Amino acid sequence: MISVGIDVAKDKHDCFIIDSEGEVLADVFTVPNSMDGFHRLLQRIRDCSSPQDKIKVGLEATGHYSCNILGFLLDNGLPTYVLNPLHTNMYRKSLSLRKTKTDRVDARTIAAMLLSDVGLKPYTDTAYHNEELKSLTRYRFDKVKERGKLKQSIARLVCILFPELEKLVPTLHIVSVYALLVEFPGAKQIAQAHLTRLKTLLHDASRGRYGRDLAVNIRDTARASVGSEMPAKSLELRHTIRLIRELDAEIAEIESAIRHIMDELHSPITTIPGIGTRMGAMILAEAGDFSRFDSPDKLLAYAGLSPSTYQSGQLRNCYAHMEKRGSRYLRYAIFNAAKYVCLWDPTFSAYLAKKRAEGKHYNVAISHAAKKLVRLIYALEKSGEPYRLAA
Repeated sequence: MISVGIDVAKDKHDCFIIDSEGEVLADVFTVPNSMDGFHRLLQRIRDCSSPQDKIKVGLEATGHYSCNILGFLLDNGLPTYVLNPLHTNMYRKSLSLRKTKTDRVDARTIAAMLLSDVGLKPYTDTAYHNEELKSLTRYRFDKVKERGKLKQSIARLVCILFPELEKLVPTLHIVSVYALLVEFPGAKQIAQAHLTRLKTLLHDASRGRYGRDLAVNIRDTARASVGSEMPAKSLELRHTIRLIRELDAEIAEIESAIRHIMDELHSPITTIPGIGTRMGAMILAEAGDFSRFDSPDKLLAYAGLSPSTYQSGQLRNCYAHMEKRGSRYLRYAIFNAAKYVCLWDPTFSAYLAKKRAEGKHYNVAISHAAKKLVRLIYALEKSGEPYRLAA
């Protein structure tokens, strides 16, 4: 067994090679983060091993810094293990009482950890190519979050410029309201607008849903409004709406790319009532290759949904809290998916009602449903069979 530990950094990587007998085959050496450096590492590994040797290469999950070298190792057929930094940190501390952390020490720690932990699963080529879906879902998540903040700004600005408008429409965040505010960004501008222009604007933007009645109501209310006339706020309102429209177009483009990948995957996860393409894509992207998990409990732990455990002598924790130490994106996706599944699937709906009847808070009951959902998703992904409602 040949173990190769790599401590990944932005511009260079520290590497260490050891065999199963504990003999150091290559003390810590540094290669640049370049194709030349990658080939130097590959040649060094080949020089230290023979064809019959089993090779393990390990590196920490360091986000985008490890992406290129990970792809290179997989393309060259080297079994590669991506380790949780929390795991390696605890392992390093167990080796010594001294507070020592350097790139050279980390490379040695990773190599030693590969030899000692036989339960580690190699990173698969499937998981690596799944990064494309992960990038898209996380990118969409950030864009939606950014759009949400801009919508809060819209509500704040309207509260200053035309506070009565919010009670006249179902919501501020519809196409017709945005079209109105872009042309007339304030109560004073609306009050001075020609009624025919207001009616045409609302009719065209809402595709005929709103017309003269709403236009008259908005104009009359604007004439009696307490809203302030502030050109700076009006300019900010116009620009904010334009930014939201740009984000809407970008999010639509991202979602189109996500649907394209999901159509190629043919995953049974979308056959579960309440899980659509977007939420299903996020769960698949964050979970990665399901073959890495021996059981649904390990997938639960990876998502940080498993309960924490503490026991010492006769002391036991009575109220086990969720660990929340795994992927926050996966935890978010599963938890929110569970809410919709409990609405659309009778089995999950009954399960949620049972937990609520036991006196559990809604969020606690949903967390139980989320764990049940993880077990269902794990079974479907392992079997490849679509979900069938209970008879």
